[in-house]
Amino acid sequence: MNVSTTIRERRTIRKFKPTPIAQELIVSLLNKAIGLYEADGTPHWRCLHYSTAGARQRLAESMFAKITASKLGKLLPAKMIDLLTKQVTTTPVHLVFIAASADSRRQSDEHYAAVRSIMQCFQLLGWESGLGMLWYTDPLIASESLYKEIGLREGERFAGILHVGRFEKAPRARKRTPADKNWTALGGNGGPHSDRLRISSPSLLELLNEAAWAPNDGLREPWRFIYAAGGETAATRPASSDDASIARLLIVAKEESDPHKQEEDFAAVCCLIQNFQLLAKSKPWHVRRMIPSWIDDQEQRGTFGIRPQERIAAVLELGPEENVRYSNSSPALPPLNITHL
Repeated sequence: MNVSTTIRERRTIRKFKPTPIAQELIVSLLNKAIGLYEADGTPHWRCLHYSTAGARQRLAESMFAKITASKLGKLLPAKMIDLLTKQVTTTPVHLVFIAASADSRRQSDEHYAAVRSIMQCFQLLGWESGLGMLWYTDPLIASESLYKEIGLREGERFAGILHVGRFEKAPRARKRTPADKNWTALGGNGGPHSDRLRISSPSLLELLNEAAWAPNDGLREPWRFIYAAGGETAATRPASSDDASIARLLIVAKEESDPHKQEEDFAAVCCLIQNFQLLAKSKPWHVRRMIPSWIDDQEQRGTFGIRPQERIAAVLELGPEENVRYSNSSPALPPLNITHL
């Protein structure tokens, strides 16, 4: 995959051809997407593949049951409900993604971030195979009807639906805000502090400007970047670490008051992080992605200048390839758990 080109060219598609998509292609792309995800921890998730006419009809009915039963639905013309239903029933494939939840927010976020990142990898791989997608999480579809249809269990979290199909025309690109507008460097100017580190702010900003072409609703850009370059002061690293040679890039997400926007923004930030990791493979760096235990510690958050309405989506530890500290591989992910309907 030409990562840089694909990230920039991928677009959200809302109108699909009725051309069927082979099940084998969907499974192959999902397995490849799993292989591209790298992070600490072992996430657990599953996927439902809706492709038959009957399954798509059931999904459509469950998605819009909340609307049709509401006061708003009673005021909407029947033709509008029919149009919404038709958009789902005529789209060749729908993939429903479900993440495991957890007792702690940190662990729950690990599972959720993994699913959202795998969804982004799937979108990129699909784009290279001529498939367009619409990532759907509208709160109007969140209902007992939908959860019953997808068999949402206790201890699980609905992550979203990808509508998938071939298309004729992609929308034009819209501008993204340069990464340096949302950038803070700690421990100096973020330049190369030693022969071992050799990762400068300009190098990171170059990748972040490409990674910022992540899917996000309404082109909200809910992220901020904090670069703790290392090698300067203990203030640039958590108290749990005594290694000044490790640089850390904190990807911070805004916390909206609306719970749905919170989830959408967190998903967008996860996609940006995944883009950055894919792009970093072209560099002589190793990137370790994690959600460390100290991210909720107020003292540590203050050290990095995290604001009250923000959350740390991930910490990326950065180092040169040859550094043995970064030679450990990510844990093996569970095999694809998919149900075909």
